[in-house]
Amino acid sequence: MPAHLHDAETKKLELIANKLRQHVIEMVAYAGSGHQGGPLGMADIFAVLYFHVLHHKPKDPNWEDRDRLILSNGHICPIRYAAMAEAGYFPKKELLTLRALGTRLQGHPERTRLPGSETTSGPLGAGLAQAAGMAYASQMDGKTHHVFCITSDGEHEAGLHWEAMMFAGKYRLDNLINIIDRNNIQIDGDTEDIMPLEPLKDKYEAFNWYVIECNGNDIPDVVRAIEDAKVRRQRPTAIIAHTVPGRGVSYMENNYLWHSQPFKEGQAKQALDELKEIEKRLKADHARV
Repeated sequence: MPAHLHDAETKKLELIANKLRQHVIEMVAYAGSGHQGGPLGMADIFAVLYFHVLHHKPKDPNWEDRDRLILSNGHICPIRYAAMAEAGYFPKKELLTLRALGTRLQGHPERTRLPGSETTSGPLGAGLAQAAGMAYASQMDGKTHHVFCITSDGEHEAGLHWEAMMFAGKYRLDNLINIIDRNNIQIDGDTEDIMPLEPLKDKYEAFNWYVIECNGNDIPDVVRAIEDAKVRRQRPTAIIAHTVPGRGVSYMENNYLWHSQPFKEGQAKQALDELKEIEKRLKADHARV
């Protein structure tokens, strides 16, 4: 894959990210509950992963040589479901079953229900340990695929996460890429007020990780970071992706209260209207490229 994007590729991915954001609003509004802030902030990264980076086959989700994508912060699953539906893992109409009884699209992903969901996630802090185990086993088996793990900054308060960081650093798991959603919020406030993480980059480096920082809402910068991570050797890579929670919806951006709360009357429509206006601008820009 190229280390940079042409303008037309960038615009295409930006349009996909916007569509994923619209799906998130529609899903959560229809369900009457769910998470909005994190999914909206991570839409650009999921667009890059599912439509540019991952080696995967939506019609063959258990393909042996696929890249593995572990979602540790499972509560942001609406954005993963949206990306999977757009990629062809299941019909897009199924998105409106989010959180319904008996659905495959639970409020946290369940591996046995949904093909293509590599793990069942719920308790924060466990995903990196699962991903590190998969990466270690892959190296032992001589496999060449990558294991991507999505983690939240808030879950860095969990001790198991740091144990996994030590394990991955010790065994030099260079097939492991941890993408950290550094949006600086958690359910009850700012991460730096509740349990400071900084200097986060220095902490990862002290555990024998290579660290890249990027703007997680700038698609070319996300691609640059991932392509850089994929060629690193002898160390796992952490990508600290600085994102805006609630990205694309004016009243949600950088507001920790939108980590998760039900929509009031008119709020979902306002969010969709704003995202559709952005879509119009993106399509106009795309037409000029």
